[in-house]
Amino acid sequence: MRMIGLAGWSGAGKTTLLTRLIPCLTAHGVRVSTIKHAHHRFDIDTPGKDSWQHREAGAEQVLVSSGQRWALMTELRAQPEPPLGFLLSQLAPVDLVIIEGFKRDGHPKLEVHRSANGKPWLHPEDPAIVGVASDVAPPAGVAWVALDDAAAVAALALRHAVEVAPWRS
Repeated sequence: MRMIGLAGWSGAGKTTLLTRLIPCLTAHGVRVSTIKHAHHRFDIDTPGKDSWQHREAGAEQVLVSSGQRWALMTELRAQPEPPLGFLLSQLAPVDLVIIEGFKRDGHPKLEVHRSANGKPWLHPEDPAIVGVASDVAPPAGVAWVALDDAAAVAALALRHAVEVAPWRS
């Protein structure tokens, strides 16, 4: 299993790019999973539903299963956020894991940059950034593809993806 990250400021278009990148990769037979980092409290469960009630009652994990999908939710209950390596170890094997966010971690990343954001480039300060997808050319010294060229971003991602290391706690 290999991984590559997408990092950038809020509003740069990471999620939009990812939703265009996944079909481009899967069309070429690449099995893809994603990990998304959220900086805020979030909920994927519907208040009032059975699984929500289980969680609210104090269950540490709630697994919901149907004929279409299954999902496992884990409540941290004041425990620290798990590291990226642990989260990667929880995924079923695929060809490529794309990590959205976790921009401070040391895994290889593509910077997603949109000039209209007015934010500074990340790559000069982050040696883990191996390429840039942007609507403008970055300063020299880093591979660049156009932000709206999903096929070129896919090729860049595959070229720089690395093997996921086994998790050791």
